Amino acid sequence: MLTLLTIAHVAVCFFLIVIVLLQHGKGADAGAAFGGGGSSQSLFGSEGPVPLLNKITTASAIVFMVTSVSLAYISSTSSTGSLMNVVPQATMVEEKKESAETVIPMPTAVSEEASPAPEAPKAQE
Repeated sequence: MLTLLTIAHVAVCFFLIVIVLLQHGKGADAGAAFGGGGSSQSLFGSEGPVPLLNKITTASAIVFMVTSVSLAYISSTSSTGSLMNVVPQATMVEEKKESAETVIPMPTAVSEEASPAPEAPKAQE
């Protein structure tokens, strides 16, 4: 069920991207005044493909939202949804011990024999 829902979600995602890219922007009507885009209006009627593309976009957006919410709900209720449940705790503790052994310890006290830094010469005006 989860695999089928994920495949449907990805398919609707790509379809939604394609259908949005097929739509005209608001500035696309200016090109029609100079002779462009006249052939598409005769095929789809006087308004062109705008109402059909709007309905298809709305329907695919609704399906995308439903699959998104469904996948989120399924992943929140499933017990295997987290990688923390898959990795055993003993392995994590052993990895922390190994990484702690390779760390070089920093000195805790500052040496008192160190001389102070020399002062910079003052600039003349």
